[in-house]
Amino acid sequence: MIELTSKAQEQLIRFLKDDPKNKYVRIGVLGGGCSGFSYSMSLTATYESDWTTIEYPNITLVVDPMSLMYLENVTVDYVESLQGSGFTFNNPAVKSTCGCSQSFSV
Repeated sequence: MIELTSKAQEQLIRFLKDDPKNKYVRIGVLGGGCSGFSYSMSLTATYESDWTTIEYPNITLVVDPMSLMYLENVTVDYVESLQGSGFTFNNPAVKSTCGCSQSFSV
C-alpha cells in the first residue's frame, strides 16, 4: 500500500483542481538514474485495466504492475524548505540512494 501524508494529499488535490482534464495521479518507478531506479509522478486522464487503483478522498492513485512491487509500504510526503519544495518518497525497501537522492536501489 502507498501512503500519502496529509500534506501530499493537499498538494495533489491542488494540482488536480488546476488541471481538470486529468483525473488520476500516476505514481511509478522508472529504470535509470545513478542508483538504478527513480520515482515518477504525473497527472493522467486514463490508466490501463491491469493497473492498481488506490483511493483517497478526492484523489485516485494509479500504479502499473511493475512499479507496484517497488512501491510497497512507501510513504509519499510533500515538503517545503528554503532549498525548495517537492514530493519525497520514504521507501523502507531501499538499500541505497545516490548523492542527489533522486534515484535508489533495492
